[in-house]
Amino acid sequence: MQLINIDKTRYRRHLNRVIAACIAVLVIGSLGIAQTLIALFPDPSGSHFHWNLTGVLITSIAIGLTLNKYRTHDFMTEVVYVWDLKQSLNKINRKMMKLKAAAEQGNVDAMLAIQYSYAGSRLLWQLDDNTIIMDDLAIAQAELDRLAEKYNLTLNVDNYDAKILEQF
Repeated sequence: MQLINIDKTRYRRHLNRVIAACIAVLVIGSLGIAQTLIALFPDPSGSHFHWNLTGVLITSIAIGLTLNKYRTHDFMTEVVYVWDLKQSLNKINRKMMKLKAAAEQGNVDAMLAIQYSYAGSRLLWQLDDNTIIMDDLAIAQAELDRLAEKYNLTLNVDNYDAKILEQF
């Protein structure tokens, strides 16, 4: 997955609309389904927890299927890109201890994966206005740059491929 610059305002606007729509559909759908089931199958004890849970589950599945169906729609471009980037970074983060150990030994693929993780994290944090830990990222980036210089490497995130994680 290549890192691309996306329009922050469009991303935030579309993400907020998707979240608001999901919340509204979840509330309305869950209550509608639960109330319909309660009316059709009343419980003499007055406990309708299972019908309420059924409403939430059915509505959640419907939302998931709808989001998946419209994943390629132009409106969802930035939102889906960020979701996919977060998944990609999560895969790297789960292997970060092994990657850092391999990078210390001069493994080019490990350093490339770490570089991609840092660049992707920087992009995400800027999109979400989460700049609190940018200083920590700068320190980690400086350490990676020192390693790359030590082994005379140039790390280009465009060369990253998720398949290189399989060796770690």
